[in-house]
Amino acid sequence: MTTMTIAADSSPESTGRLKRELKAAEAKKRAMALLLVAPLAIFLLLIFVVPIAALLTRAVQNPEVVAALPHTLKALNGWDRKTPPADAAYAALATDLVAISDGDAMGALARRLNTEIPGYRSLVAKTARAMPLADADGHPLALTPAQVHGKLVELDPRWNDIAYWQAIAKNGSAYSPFYLLASLDHKQDGFGHVIATDPDQQIYLTVFNRTFVIGAAVTIFTLLLGYPLAYWISTLSARRANLVMILVLIPFWTSILVRVAAWIVILQGEGLVNKALIGSGLIHDPLALLFNRVGVYISMTHILLPFMILPLYSVMKSIPPTYQRAAISLGSHPFAAFWRVYVPQTYPGIGAGALLVFILAIGYYITPALLGGPNDQMVSYYVAYFTNVTINWGMACALGALLLAATLVLYAVYGRFTRSQLSLG
Repeated sequence: MTTMTIAADSSPESTGRLKRELKAAEAKKRAMALLLVAPLAIFLLLIFVVPIAALLTRAVQNPEVVAALPHTLKALNGWDRKTPPADAAYAALATDLVAISDGDAMGALARRLNTEIPGYRSLVAKTARAMPLADADGHPLALTPAQVHGKLVELDPRWNDIAYWQAIAKNGSAYSPFYLLASLDHKQDGFGHVIATDPDQQIYLTVFNRTFVIGAAVTIFTLLLGYPLAYWISTLSARRANLVMILVLIPFWTSILVRVAAWIVILQGEGLVNKALIGSGLIHDPLALLFNRVGVYISMTHILLPFMILPLYSVMKSIPPTYQRAAISLGSHPFAAFWRVYVPQTYPGIGAGALLVFILAIGYYITPALLGGPNDQMVSYYVAYFTNVTINWGMACALGALLLAATLVLYAVYGRFTRSQLSLG
């Protein structure tokens, strides 16, 4: 009887049923796992992925001219951009300006073209107010394209300047690299070729260079201060190490704005630092520690120091102290044992801390704005300026997109470095 039961259980039908039951159980487990992860995935999608995608899209969007001047762009299609446009383009321009004279599209068009040629805003506004072309009694005139051409030039001679028409023609697409090029101190000429902007308008490459210099300097300062501190904490007992880590993490519980305000009090001419230095006789006049690069470095290093200590401490805590003792017992100098045995094992912590601090540093806004001078402002300051003051979302998104690209490049370099270290290990 037992033999017959085993044979029955091992039949193809029972084997197939068992496989189906296993697949169903695995599918159920996967479904439960997806349901558990779904809220976090949806949250990241809505809070992280969608805003970044919108930022990248807005950086290349160029809808103002296309939406406001469709007939004009159609009339300029095929224009060589070297000779004055045909009379039909003037008639189409008048038609388009009549359609947008009472809407928001006219303001958007004027602002966009004004970024191409200063003064274009007044030209568009002046021409739109004169639409439709009418006689002295206010009756609309039935004019030929040539007559419309004459009327527009009579209204403002700038309509005979090819550069103003080139500005319209080169914005005939709903997407353009204009803002990205402007963020790199470049632009397109009247024929669409990429050229450098005028020297007196080139500021953004300097701003990016300043941002990366400040970020790199703060990263180095936090590493110089955080490495010995993290090493010291790793040598303490668990109870003392936890106590010190609480002290390290206290700044996380305080607002950045409050900490910056505290540094203003400490670093000012009558602050604690200058009073202590003068009282000790080291200096006779107060040092300029505010509204310059020194104050920015001090405050940012203090704020970002925990972000360097935490990765270093997590790596150092896992390194057995016997390695150094073994090297010393074999005749190595203590410093050589530390430098050649211990430090290479902390490279992952150094890389993680440096990457984290640098990425956070290049995005800082409040600290340079309150403690720095005009020559200490970083990219984030101009992103806020274009967002809140000039309402130029395209330029703000382009600067943010380039900053994001730099961050991704740094992350890719760090990932490649980490993989190479693992392969060597």
